[in-house]
Amino acid sequence: MSGALARLLFYPTLAYNVVMEKVSSRRWFDRVDQTVILGALPFKSMTEELVQRENVRGVITMNEEYETKYFCNSAEEWKAAGVEQLRLSTVDLTGVPRMEDLHRGVEFALGVKERGASVYVHCKAGRSRSATVVAAYLIKLHCWSPEEACQTLRSIRPHVLVRKAQMELLRSYYQQVCNSQPT
Repeated sequence: MSGALARLLFYPTLAYNVVMEKVSSRRWFDRVDQTVILGALPFKSMTEELVQRENVRGVITMNEEYETKYFCNSAEEWKAAGVEQLRLSTVDLTGVPRMEDLHRGVEFALGVKERGASVYVHCKAGRSRSATVVAAYLIKLHCWSPEEACQTLRSIRPHVLVRKAQMELLRSYYQQVCNSQPT
């Protein structure tokens, strides 16, 4: 049922995001560090800006296929622009990424970092699904607690909303990647 609800609410909530970007202090995307940009749907019209100005060479898409079908580049279109896409489909509104997807997303971002380029991590609004992956990246990079990682994200992108189930996932991720490392 949550997938059906997410589909029903997709266009109204996308319109809300567009309006909020126009009438509030919300930005469509924010740079988290030299590598990671956290943002909302990267519309096709943004491709040149992301590739040329922001040096994006990787895109992590947390959306399901239907969310990106009409407004965003396909994997082939990204590739033609010199960008590799990793899709980690997660249901909007209620979805929580799978642990294996957190690991895949973080490793993908670290690979882009090694090449000296940027990765654009997004969902529909750039505030929950994508923020969960970016928080995991910060945890892996700095061994920050999930709370520290999410607070850092909120200081950069104030409308970030990591929900309870996503925070629980991040706590498990932290246990796996930070408590298993020698100190």
